[in-house]
Amino acid sequence: MSIPTVVPRARFSAQVRLRALQADIMELILERDLAAGDPMPTESELCEVLGVGRNTLRESLKVLQALGVIEIRHGFGMFVAPSNFDALADGLTFRGRLSLRHEGLEALQLVDIRQALESGLIGGCINVVTEEHLARIEAAVVKMEELAARGESFSEADAEFHRLLFEPLGNDLLMNLMSVFWKVYRKIHVEIGTEADDLMATALQHRDIYLAVAAKDGATASELLNRHFDGIRAKIQQFVEVN
Repeated sequence: MSIPTVVPRARFSAQVRLRALQADIMELILERDLAAGDPMPTESELCEVLGVGRNTLRESLKVLQALGVIEIRHGFGMFVAPSNFDALADGLTFRGRLSLRHEGLEALQLVDIRQALESGLIGGCINVVTEEHLARIEAAVVKMEELAARGESFSEADAEFHRLLFEPLGNDLLMNLMSVFWKVYRKIHVEIGTEADDLMATALQHRDIYLAVAAKDGATASELLNRHFDGIRAKIQQFVEVN
């Protein structure tokens, strides 16, 4: 029988204090109404305001930098970081790839989330998409079809297709989240592999989705997106079972 790991009380308390300090620093940013790109208070001021030592402060600042909350520019100071989803993408990519070596749970959950977002929001996109924008979406489909016919991967054109589908909503957060999910899926996609027949079938799926969007048929577009992600889910499950 395995013995559970016990975290020493002193270490546990230190972790709790550091998390509390990180929360205090973020609260200070909000209270001072600082925006992305604005300079942060100096280390000396933060130590005085928060009542902590410089070493403890620096530990928390390193964590907040890794989380994309602040940006430390050596020689210039600290600033509130602009929107940056790299840390989120890196963490989810690791979890997704790690899960492929076990039961694939996290990889499948990521597909679930992306499926819910895209199939749920496509109707709103159809309501506002223009003919000019539809032409750009079709161009991405044509690119996929051309590459598939040559047996070449079309991950960039695929990502562009999905980005263009939802760009008309003008939702920057959605675009950032989709970019994160795409970066994660691209790594997972490399792990599970793709056959030449899959390329042609995937290109055809995207053509059908485009046609539904162009016809302003939200129900069909949503159903086709659901089927598309069901296919991705099936490939992940098959990979996990074989390996």
